[in-house]
Amino acid sequence: MQQERLIRKYTNRRLYDTSGSRHVTLDDLRQLIVSGEKIKVVDDKSGEDLTRSVLLQIISEQEQFGSPVLGAELLEMIIRFYGGPMQALLSRYLEQAFVTMLKQQEAMQLEMAKALQTPFAPLSEFARKNVEMWEQMQAATRDAILGRTANKGRAADAATNTGTNGKPTGK
Repeated sequence: MQQERLIRKYTNRRLYDTSGSRHVTLDDLRQLIVSGEKIKVVDDKSGEDLTRSVLLQIISEQEQFGSPVLGAELLEMIIRFYGGPMQALLSRYLEQAFVTMLKQQEAMQLEMAKALQTPFAPLSEFARKNVEMWEQMQAATRDAILGRTANKGRAADAATNTGTNGKPTGK
């Protein structure tokens, strides 16, 4: 399992990345997460795990800009599940849905990468076969011309009973 990157949150609300030895913003943390890093945010004094609340802050910030992922209706539905018997089921369902979606996305990206690496593979195979056929046709034409010329010479020699040097063969 990937090592979590430890982020300390100080009383002045500043976040400190202990791995990078620098202060970070919520956007910096978002970038780390997008790049595949796992983070763990802890309160500097108490050691309390603040990861969920910081992740919710990051989501909240992202939802304010552009096209939100969590629309008002979806948020209302999620709120209705809190405290009810289906809360745990919803949590597991959403987690599995995202895992499945990420796997499908990875598979699609892999297929797209293959297609982009060799986009002209079918065309190059077609061109290779055409060149092969052209070479065969040229060889057949060459053999036919050379063979006919040799056969014509032999046929003419036999008809006149002369050799290749034009002298009678005595046949």
